[in-house]
Amino acid sequence: MRVKPFRGIRPPKSLAKQVSSRPYDVLNSEEARAEAAGNPMSLYHIIKPEINFPAGTDEHDERVYQSAVENFRKFRENGWLVQDDQEKYYVYAQTMNGRTQYGLVVAAWVEDYMEGRIKKHELTRKDKEEDRMKHVRVNNANMEPVFFAYPHRDDLDAIVKSITSGEPEYDFVSDLDGFRHTFWVIDDADKIAKITAIFAQIPAMYIADGHHRSAAAALVGNEKKLQNPHHTGNEEYNYFLAVCFPDNQLNVIDYNRVVKDLNGLSDEAFLAKLAEDFIVEKKGAEIYKPNKLHNFSLYLGGEWYSLTAKEGRYNDADPIGVLDVTVSSELILHKILGIGDLRTDKRIDFVGGIRGLGELKRRVDSGEMKVALALYPVTMQQIIDIADSGNIMPPKTTWFEPKLRSGLIVHELC
Repeated sequence: MRVKPFRGIRPPKSLAKQVSSRPYDVLNSEEARAEAAGNPMSLYHIIKPEINFPAGTDEHDERVYQSAVENFRKFRENGWLVQDDQEKYYVYAQTMNGRTQYGLVVAAWVEDYMEGRIKKHELTRKDKEEDRMKHVRVNNANMEPVFFAYPHRDDLDAIVKSITSGEPEYDFVSDLDGFRHTFWVIDDADKIAKITAIFAQIPAMYIADGHHRSAAAALVGNEKKLQNPHHTGNEEYNYFLAVCFPDNQLNVIDYNRVVKDLNGLSDEAFLAKLAEDFIVEKKGAEIYKPNKLHNFSLYLGGEWYSLTAKEGRYNDADPIGVLDVTVSSELILHKILGIGDLRTDKRIDFVGGIRGLGELKRRVDSGEMKVALALYPVTMQQIIDIADSGNIMPPKTTWFEPKLRSGLIVHELC
C-alpha cells in the first residue's frame, strides 16, 4: 500500500472538542442542527451545511454546497482550523466500554482504490457518491476521513505504542456517547519514514466504514488527474484522508432488523413457518441475545424467541452463504415475509446494535413494527474473506462502533 504523510488542517488543542462532530451520514439534518446549536465552531456547519438554512432546505441545493465552502474559509480565517507547516502522520485512538483501538492517520493513494488494492465489501449508490464528490470538489479537501482496516503488524504496533506513550495533542470524552477520543502528532522523520516503508509491504487494506466517502474521495482525485495536462503523480489530489486500524483491534457489532407486518400471517402461522428451517425456542419476556453464528433472536407479541438454523440451511464453505444476514434474508425476510430488496422495501428498517436490543423491543411494543430480528455480528475475518474473494456483502450487514470523529483533521487536495 502506498501512503504518505500530509500537512493536516486541524483545530488548536483547546478547540478540538468544540470543532469535532459525528460523521455526516450517521445523523439527519434536524439532529445535526440540534447538536450544533449555539456552537459556531461545529464542523456540522461544513459537512451538514443545510443546517445553516431554514429547516426543509434541500441539502443538495447549490447554495448549501457554497455555504460549506464559505464556512471552511471562515473556520481557517478564525483560526478554528489551522494547517500544519510540515507533512506528518498522526495517531487517532478511540475508547469505548474500556476497549481502545489505535489508528494511523495517513494520506492513502487514489490508485490503490482505483486498482482494487483498497478493497470494499459493500455496494455504493451513485447519488450518495455524487453528493460527497461535489462536497470534496467545492471544498478542494477531504473534510472527513474514511475508516480502513489493515492486516495487523507488530512493527507498526511498536511505532504506535512509542508515540502513544507520550502526551497527546487532543484528549476528550464526547458528551453525546461517553466515548473517548485521543490524538497524537507524529513529527519524527525516522518514524514517518518507517511507517511509509512498512505500509508499502502491506498488500491490501479494507474499507471498514465509509464506502461512499472512499469512492467520492478517490473519484475526485482521479478526475483531477485526468483534467491536469501537467499531471506528475506527486500532486496532493492523488491522495485522500484515511484512518487505518489493525484488523485485530476492531469490533464489529450487530446490525438488526424490524419489520412492519407478517405478510398476512398470524403470529402462530409465522412461527410455524419459521419451524420449517429453524429450531424455535420461546425464551419469554426477558431480552434474548444471539449467542453464536446461525443463532438468531426474534421478538414478537411481547415474547423473545431463539431461532437456530437447521443443518443444510446455510453454506459455511461460501463467504456469503455463511453470513447470518444471508440466512435470515433468504429464509425469513424473503421466503416468509415477502421482502425482496432490502435497500428499497419500505416494510423493513435497520437498527445498529449500539442502540441495544431494547430498541428492538421498544419499536415493536410501540406498534410501529410487528416483529424484530437480531443477528449475531459478523467478524472482521468474514469481511476480509468477502473482500478478498471479490464478493459484496448483503445490505446492512456491518456496523462499526465507535465512529470516527470528523473535524480532528482535514486533508487539502492542493
